[in-house]
Amino acid sequence: MRCPYCQHTDSRVLESRSTESGQSVRRRRECLRCKHRFTTYERIEFVPLTVVKRDGRRESFDRSKLLRGIVRACEKTGIPQRRLEVLVEEIEAELQHRFGREVNSNQVGELVLRYLRGESEVAYVRFASVYRQFQGIRDFVETLDHLQSDAELIETTQASPTAVSEAEQQEAPESVMTPS
Repeated sequence: MRCPYCQHTDSRVLESRSTESGQSVRRRRECLRCKHRFTTYERIEFVPLTVVKRDGRRESFDRSKLLRGIVRACEKTGIPQRRLEVLVEEIEAELQHRFGREVNSNQVGELVLRYLRGESEVAYVRFASVYRQFQGIRDFVETLDHLQSDAELIETTQASPTAVSEAEQQEAPESVMTPS
């Protein structure tokens, strides 16, 4: 492995560990010439993924670009860097599994939003504002309203079985509720 500091090709592995998702191995290395330490990742090589941009251009999937966008959206949210790296690994694996060789940038953005929604509403809105190209306050308000209505729906479905049963009975037509 080439040292990023002096470009020497010999280094020794100080520590190896599997990532949380098991998709890669993280290695701490030390250059045998300059003694600087650096981290490398060993990953399964997937079939190269091509992203089709909105204007029709095609470019190779760049996981570091995806990580930068997610890190930017998650600034000051308290989500650890390691968790963000795991999110990127999971997103990349899902893209490979679901879409094969080509994926639209729209599909990538929606998948990122789905993952961010479970992590932080603030990060979700930040990412959505760039990805969906918000033009004004109305776009933010619509997204926040959507988040709030979904949160209320989740709260309702997580209510006690009795409360849900009573709500269903109130919505049921009279003919269904009468015994036959």
